[in-house]
Amino acid sequence: MEALIFDVDGTLADTEGAHRDAFNAAFAEAGLDWYWDEALYTRLLDVAGGKERIHRYWRCVEPEEANGAKAAETVAALHALKTRHYAKRVGAGALPLRPGIARLIGQANAADVPIAIATTTTPANLDALLAAPFGADWRKRFAAIGDASTTAVKKPAPDVYLAVLDTLRAEPGGCIAFEDSENGVRAAAAAGIATVVTPTAYTRHHRFDDVLAVLSHLGEPDDPVPELLRDATQRYIDLAVLRHWHMSRRAALATVH
Repeated sequence: MEALIFDVDGTLADTEGAHRDAFNAAFAEAGLDWYWDEALYTRLLDVAGGKERIHRYWRCVEPEEANGAKAAETVAALHALKTRHYAKRVGAGALPLRPGIARLIGQANAADVPIAIATTTTPANLDALLAAPFGADWRKRFAAIGDASTTAVKKPAPDVYLAVLDTLRAEPGGCIAFEDSENGVRAAAAAGIATVVTPTAYTRHHRFDDVLAVLSHLGEPDDPVPELLRDATQRYIDLAVLRHWHMSRRAALATVH
C-alpha cells in the first residue's frame, strides 16, 4: 500500500450543507432571487465544481443570459462571493472532520505512509476547512495536493487523480482512495485506484460499484463503524484494516488475470 488519497467535500468533512448555505448567501448578496433547497442542491451535486454548478443552474432558469458574452465573468464573481461566505462558515473549526479522518491521517503520518488530496474544490476552500484541525501548516501533512487549480477537467474524469499519482510517483494499484460520491468513485476507478466510500445524506442514493467498502464513516474507538460491528474485534478503520483490504483486492485481481 503506497499511499492514501482523500477527496475533500463530503469525505474529510460533511461540508455540503455549509456549501449550500454559502451559495444561497452569495445569491442574496448579489441581489438574485435564486435559492437552492436541499432537494435541488442534491441534484446539482451531480455537476462537479462550484462554478460549473452555478452555470448549469443559470442555464436552466435563464438560458439566454447564461450564454451571454460575460457569463463566465459573472459566474466567477458569484463563486468568489460564495467562497468568502463558505470560509466564514467553516473557519475556526466550526465544521468538524468526519469520524476517523484525523486519527487515520495522524496514523499514516506516523507510519510514513504518504497521504494526498484529490478534489475539485478550490485552494481557498481547502485552507478554510483544514487550517483549523491541522494548523496553518496543514499542507505539510500531505505528499501531494490536487485541487481545482491542478487540472481543468473535473471528476468523474480521472485527471486530478492522475496528477496526484504523478506527483507521488505511485502506481494506482498501490493506492487507496476515499470518496463520498459516485462521481468521485468513477474518477478514482478510471485512474485505476480502489476506493473506500463514506457517503453523506446527499450521496447515499448514489451507485457505488466495485469498491473496497461502503461505510457510514471511518470510526473511532468510542464511535464504531456500524458496518464493522459484525466483527467484534474491529470497530474502526485503521492502516491494518486498509492493508488487509488492499492485499485481498490485489490477490483477487491476480487470480482473475
